[in-house]
Order: sequence, then structure tokens, then C-alpha cells
Amino acid sequence: MESTVERGAEDSGRLATLVHTAYDVRTIQALERPLLERGVPLMRKAAGAAALIASHMLAQAGLDIGESQVVLLAGAGDNGGDGLYAAAELARNGAIVTAIAVGRSLHGEAFTAFVQAGGKILVLDPQSDIPGCASGFSAGEAGERLRTAITLASQADLLLDAMTGIGIQGALRGIPSTLAKSLGLEGELPAIPNSQQDYDRDTPLVLAIDTPSGVGVDDGTLPGPYIPADATVMFGAMKPCAMLPPATYACGAVTLVDFNFDIAGQQPAIEAVDDDLARQAIRLPHLDDAKYSRGVVGLITGSTRFPGAGVLGATAAARTNTGMIRYMGPQRAQDMVLRALPEAVIGKGRVQSWVVGSGVPTANADETGIDVQRSAIAALLAHYSTSDELNGDDTEPNTDIATAAGHNGPSTIEAYDMPALCVDAGALDLLPTHVPPQVVITPHAGELADLLTDLGEDIDRAQVQAEPWRWAQRAHEITGATVLLKGAVTIVVGDDGDGGTRTLISGSAPAWLATAGSGDVLAGIMGALLAQQDGLLQKDAALKVAASAAYLHGLAAGIAADSDQQGWHQPQVFGNPQAATEDNVGHPIIASDVVRAIDAAIEELLS
Repeated sequence: MESTVERGAEDSGRLATLVHTAYDVRTIQALERPLLERGVPLMRKAAGAAALIASHMLAQAGLDIGESQVVLLAGAGDNGGDGLYAAAELARNGAIVTAIAVGRSLHGEAFTAFVQAGGKILVLDPQSDIPGCASGFSAGEAGERLRTAITLASQADLLLDAMTGIGIQGALRGIPSTLAKSLGLEGELPAIPNSQQDYDRDTPLVLAIDTPSGVGVDDGTLPGPYIPADATVMFGAMKPCAMLPPATYACGAVTLVDFNFDIAGQQPAIEAVDDDLARQAIRLPHLDDAKYSRGVVGLITGSTRFPGAGVLGATAAARTNTGMIRYMGPQRAQDMVLRALPEAVIGKGRVQSWVVGSGVPTANADETGIDVQRSAIAALLAHYSTSDELNGDDTEPNTDIATAAGHNGPSTIEAYDMPALCVDAGALDLLPTHVPPQVVITPHAGELADLLTDLGEDIDRAQVQAEPWRWAQRAHEITGATVLLKGAVTIVVGDDGDGGTRTLISGSAPAWLATAGSGDVLAGIMGALLAQQDGLLQKDAALKVAASAAYLHGLAAGIAADSDQQGWHQPQVFGNPQAATEDNVGHPIIASDVVRAIDAAIEELLS
């Protein structure tokens, strides 16, 4: 018989999975179906939770529910029904509630409950068929009604957004689009996530019902007008839009209402790194360890113009639980590395991982000495090529570089047997046509656009920022590399170990991390975590380690900045009390501060 302790641990593990995974619309609908067939009142449960969260938002803003103006934007489907039931509950508790019908119909039972609770209704579509409501009005009257709706919504204390839910694909159209343009944003991001804004009372609080209207539910895009939310109450399971940028920034604080879905065996679309996953990437020292067995990182980084990149990457790698650092760079950078890190060894030798490209100018830069640096990187990367033109029978490797890469075997090198490798910044344009997944690339949006352009895609930075997941997936598909696309929420796409792809996200860093040299620090952390995996980088290991590096990088930045802010916060589970989190804004930091905080971040993970 299962004990109470075992059941509690199982429930805790299931909830931990729920708040760190997101499922696409098709999977969500399949998970709902057996519950609906059994008559489980999911809509009532969803609406009850939404009403309580709405009441809490009003109370937090110092507003008495009995004096509050609440406006509901209600669509024709089940999402509108959720909103109507929630609005009815608020009306019964004394709020003055008006529902604006944006479509031609409303959920019948929910609308009846809303009217019986004393709610008012404003219909916008002349061709509507809503019991007891006028229709067939003129175009002029329709325009007046729309203007009235915009005024009501703009002046409300609380706006309930239940226009679309998960049933709409692509950009909003018609009346919902017009309302979103008037009340929200069109394409561009909010300056900061709504959950961090200090709103004055000229702006209504916004609670999204399941998902904010206008976001790409499955891909996290903002394809047109949308209504950014202060909070989103999400039902059953997380949707990708709650994790993927840019849509995640429009969701505000997310509360998940658990419907007890049977998620065992279901494949999530997106997974978020947590402490447990990141902890697995840190190899604890063994009693019989020597410096070599703890992981040796080789770096071909820095340049005469940017020597600091070599220093930041090398010191970050040394701080991230490794046994030795080997550094290869120009004399000026070597001198600076040794001053900052006298433990470093200058020159080539056997390593367990490589970091290349940080601070190395691109091919079109005019700098003395970069040809040597780029040539060394190109020679190393050539051995990772799995494409036919560089892997033919008559291809002879550079044995000096092969030895430096940690390979002492016969002249024909299998790329999958090479040490793991992090390709950053100035080395991205040297990436071979196709490489194995233990090659991790770490571009920001502009660098990814340049790489994809070189590979034949017609793409620019703005398009990558608008659809980051799509283009990270495309880069992995073309190159075979594990792709880490840097951002406030970092997206990592790689091999799932079974012939498919897997996506992890990390949003552990405060915005203070957007500072010069932070990418060099990430590359050093990446190289260190890759080096300490004992060569176990087949299947999806590189993906997990890469995402863990981003997570550790963010934790260190938060410690350095004394900030609780993050690019992505895991949702709270409705009805599952959690300790209140502080919202320390923190203070500015530089990349060196992050390096100094790495040991504290590791200690936090291990504790």
C-alpha cells in the first residue's frame, strides 16, 4: 500500500513537472478530453480560480470589490465561457461588471449565469445572435458601440481578457484586433514585463483568462495586436506562450490551475531548467581526482583589441569547478590572463572541452594578428565537421590541432569522439556546414541572423527577435549543433537522444546582466560544465549542460546584482501555498562581478 509520504512526494514531483513544462494546444486538448467526457466541471473550476485571483488583484491595488468597475472581453467559445462564469462570481461579490461580446455568440449557460448575477452586456457585432440582446443595428451604431466599449475598458479598474484562449491561430482579426490595438500593443514588446510595472490607476489591471489575446500560443510569437497582461490564470497545464519569448513577457505573473491532467508519458513542447537539472551538470570532486580528471578547458579566445574576453572566459571557466585552464591567444591577452589567473597554462595540450571565438574579431575586421587566431580556430573546427566534403577518405587532419583537441589516436578522427566545444561570437562564421551535437553555439539574435544568412536563409535580427524559437530550431536543423540563443529568456535547442529535437529555456538572470562581457563569462561557464562530464556527451547531454550553463550564469548574475528579478518566473500553482518572494530590484553589475559570484551560485545549487 502506498504511504502518505510516498503520495506526497509523487504529488510534489508532479507539480514540479507541471510548472517547468509546457504542452502544445493539441496535447492540452487531448488531456482535457477524458475529463470532459467524465463530466468534470473544468469550466467552473477555472472560473472560480480566475474570480479569486481577480479579487486578489483588486485588493492588492487597494480597491474595494464592491466599488470596482470590471470589464470582461468575452469571446464566443469556451474561453469566453470561463470569463463569463468568473465575471458572474465577481458580480455576486458586489463588483460592477460589464461584459463586452466581441463575437456573434456567447457560451449559453455561462451567459445565463452572468445575467442572473446582475452583469451588464454590450454587444459589438451587428450580426450577433445572443439571447435578449439587440442585433442588426447599423454600421454607425456599431461604431458608437465600439467606441463605448473602448472607453469602458480603458476606464475599468480590472479588465478580464477572455477573447480568444487557445482556439485561435495567427494574428487577431476583426473586432478583437481593433480592441487589442486600442487597449494593448501591436507587435512591439512592453518595455518591461507587466508583472514588474507599477501601474497608476489610469491604467486598468489586466487578468488574462488562460492566455493573453493575440499571442502565439504554441510558438510564443506576437503576430499582431495583443493585450499584455499583469497576470494570467492558466488552466490545466502550461502553454508554450508562457515560457517562450517574446510572448512570455506579455503574460505577467502566471498562476496555474491544476486539473490533474495525466501528463505521464506526454512529450512537452518546452521545458524550463530548474535547480535539479542544473545541479546534475556539476561534477563533485572525487577522492582520487587529479587536476586532469576534474576537467580541463582549452580556450582560443580574446585578441589584441579585445583581450578582456580571454580574461573573462578563462576566469569564469576556472571558477566553475574545473581542474585546469589552457589558454591560447595573442601575447597581450596571455599576459592579462596570467595576471588575473596565474593558475592558467599557456599553450595547447589535452583538454576535455574547448571554448573558441569570444573576443575574436570576425573575418572582415581590421586587426593585426587575428589571422593566426582565426586559423587556429578554423583548423580545430574542421575536425568537428560531419559533412561529406570535409569528411572524405582523403581528408587528413592537422595532427597538432588534433593533439591539442585531446585526440591522440589514428589520423582519421570521428567528430563524435572529439571533446565538447563552445563556439561563440567571432568564431560562428567559421562553423563547418554540419557538426555533432556536442558542439554548442551561443549567438545572440544578431549573430544568429548573420549565421543563418551565411547558410542561405533570408533573415535579419528583427525576424529572429520576433520568432526566436523558430530560428533557433532552424539553426539546429541546418548545422546539427546544440543552439543556445541568448536573451532575457535563453532558448536552447538540441538533440533529444532519440532522433528528434528538444527545447529547454532558462530565464534565471536579472536584466542587469545585459552588460559588456557577460557573453564571454557564459562561454567560460559553458566550457567548464562541458569539460566535467567525463566524456558523456552523446544523446541529449550537451543540450542539458548548455541550458544548465545559462541557468548558472543567471543565478550568479542575480547574486552579484542582489536582485530577485528574472527573465522568467515559474508559475504559482493555484491553491498550493508558496512562500512569498521578494522583489529586490538590485543594482548594476559588470561581467567581472558575475565571475566572482559563480562560486556562490554553485554553492546555492548544491545546497
